[in-house]
Amino acid sequence: MSYQALQTIIIASLLAASLLPAKTPVYAVTSDASSSADAGLCLPAADEPPGSCLMAGPAARLQDLAAVGITFPGPQIYASPTPIELAQIPYIYGIVSNEEIPLYRSLEDINNEEDPARTLIKSLIKYVSLIKKETTLKGDYYQIATDEWIKADQVRRVAVPNFQGLLFKENPEITFGWVLDQVPGRSAPDYLAPETGTVYNRFQRVIFYDSKVVDNVEWVMVGPDEWLEHRYTARVIPSFGRPEGVPSDKWIEINLYEQVLSAYENGNLVFATLISSGVYPFYTKPGVFQIYKKLEFDPMSGSFELDKSDYYYLENVPYIMYYDDARAIHGAYWQSRLGYQNSHGCVNLSVADAHWIYNWASEGDFVYVHDPSGQTPTDPEFYKGGGY
Repeated sequence: MSYQALQTIIIASLLAASLLPAKTPVYAVTSDASSSADAGLCLPAADEPPGSCLMAGPAARLQDLAAVGITFPGPQIYASPTPIELAQIPYIYGIVSNEEIPLYRSLEDINNEEDPARTLIKSLIKYVSLIKKETTLKGDYYQIATDEWIKADQVRRVAVPNFQGLLFKENPEITFGWVLDQVPGRSAPDYLAPETGTVYNRFQRVIFYDSKVVDNVEWVMVGPDEWLEHRYTARVIPSFGRPEGVPSDKWIEINLYEQVLSAYENGNLVFATLISSGVYPFYTKPGVFQIYKKLEFDPMSGSFELDKSDYYYLENVPYIMYYDDARAIHGAYWQSRLGYQNSHGCVNLSVADAHWIYNWASEGDFVYVHDPSGQTPTDPEFYKGGGY
């Protein structure tokens, strides 16, 4: 249903409700207000002189909604998605089996049953670039980015998931963002409140009008009597002034609580999108940093746990911008949980969005990372490593 159609239905419903007979008066009118009552109810959306009508019924309802920013017609966001062609990259990727996987130097080594050049250890995060496929005496093999060969039945081709952030034509004057999971709306900020009948879908864009904390749970209002738990949403809260510690008029802001990235230039919000930052215990460190190296494509691999249970191996990671030791902003072709903490400390973006920010930013540009909730630790002991 379009936003305009929703407006019409709401106003019509309010008007109809106001015409229903009531067993008892809804509003008690005092003698001081008798002249207003004699003049009748204020018309919805009419610009009536003060005291010339009684602010009740539909007019009062619309006034209450306007107090939290819900107006008819509603606020607009003048923006367009990141160009989809930015998601096109010259690699085909495959996810590798969880087991230990041998890699061979050449097809001859495979046919001659030579020892492998090396082994990818057992782990869940192993992705390779598939260059070409050949048949050997031992079966089909893929050549990967390192020129080594991997058995074809130990790797499965994967599609690159995509999400497109927003490029702004004008500064938005409202808080907006995305829904992160399919979730029903509720009529009040409480899980005991009735569902409204509206179901919100992953990546659906919404406007946020209010927020309340009930029993230590934050709720956000996304429409008239429509509430969602905050953890299923990601908000972009525009703030056009330079953050403390950022001396430049061009910077990237990373909000760890909301899991969003925003780009500002000369007092304007130019870009905003969803991210995945570091999950416990591999947090993304708050602070002010500068981009010190850009790489269009590069591998990432490593582990931080002694038993290497967190080992990862990623070939041709796209559009990398290192800003804090081994932590970087980059595209994540393996990432399907944007909007949630899900990395080893890096800031993951969709490929299209990483491509855009890579083109826009320069080495030396500032990156402001913060967590308004205060939940991300600031102890330096948490930040000795970082990656993917």
